Amino acid sequence: MKSFDDYFALLTLYSDYAMVCDSADWDRWPEFFIEQGCYRLQPRENFERGMPLCLLALESKAMIQDRVYGVKETMYHDPYYQRHIVGTPRVTGTATVDGVEHIYAEANYAVLRTKYDGESTVYNVGLYRDDIVRTPEGPKFALRLAIYDSEMVPNSVIYPI
Repeated sequence: MKSFDDYFALLTLYSDYAMVCDSADWDRWPEFFIEQGCYRLQPRENFERGMPLCLLALESKAMIQDRVYGVKETMYHDPYYQRHIVGTPRVTGTATVDGVEHIYAEANYAVLRTKYDGESTVYNVGLYRDDIVRTPEGPKFALRLAIYDSEMVPNSVIYPI
């Protein structure tokens, strides 16, 4: 990170991502990723053992857009609200690869879920590990890896973490 403005852009990326997920504005979710961007939801045990198996692995922006279509049009599920609580991101490194600047960052997260007719519960807790690149539109995810702590995932994961 070169300046306060750069770090503020990182904070804005994290907070805007959470707000889009919490407001169910699914059409905006893919816009946080570059065309080759990946979104993965992986259990901590697999991550720590170097095992690639993920609960959800979307390997391009097109796959992310397809997931949005599924959430909005084809998946039947008991609807719920979710609320992200995201810690302050910590920059773990930077690198320039093929002329593109990458920012590596991580932040703890907790997602609460509230069913329309029920109480709020802790739904998912973990760590984001991100590879972020600068674009003319601002920073975007090349990779968003949500590493969740619990081996148990209630029901199924419909909405992005």
